[in-house]
Order: sequence, then C-alpha cells, then structure tokens
Amino acid sequence: MVELNVALDMVFGALADATRRDILKRVSKRGHTISELAKPYAMSLAAVAKHVSVLEKAGLVTKCRSGKEKVIHITPKTIKVAAAHLSEYEKVWGRRFDALEKLLEEN
Repeated sequence: MVELNVALDMVFGALADATRRDILKRVSKRGHTISELAKPYAMSLAAVAKHVSVLEKAGLVTKCRSGKEKVIHITPKTIKVAAAHLSEYEKVWGRRFDALEKLLEEN
C-alpha cells in the first residue's frame, strides 16, 4: 500500500503542472520527440526534457529509441491505476450527493 501511495504521489505531482498535462495529452495521440514537444512552448529543449523526465519517473511516459532520436510514448497502465484511485472518490462523493439530493427533496 505504501508503494502505491508513493507512486500515486509521483503521478499526481507530475500532473500538477499544466505543461506536463499538455505533453501527456499530446503523446497520448502519438509518440513525439523532445524537439517536437518543445515547439509550442516558450522554453528550452532542456526545460521540456526535464518535464518529460518528471513524467517518466512517475511512470506516465516511456522513451523508445527510434534511430538517433528518442520518442516519448504514453504509458496507459499508470493512467489506469490513477483513474481507478480517483474512481473510488467518485463513488464516495456520488453516494454523498445522492443522499443530499434525497434529503433536499424530502424537505
């Protein structure tokens, strides 16, 4: 359980940054090189590489060599683990909202 919490801390920490969320969204459609990922941002290649490194350490992306370049791809398994964790909260809050709605209808 502790290992899962540490992993989730890294995942949600990585997702706390808007640039990293955007990078993840872009690589979810197809693999990208660091150069391709850096194009829309007003930051250096090194800064984008650091963002990718954070995503990689969290297990959200992987790098695969393609010729001379490394291509970044999404890691769906980690996303599924994080989504499953969040779905537990969705269930809890869903029941609470249902109970509140019922209470409001009764009054």
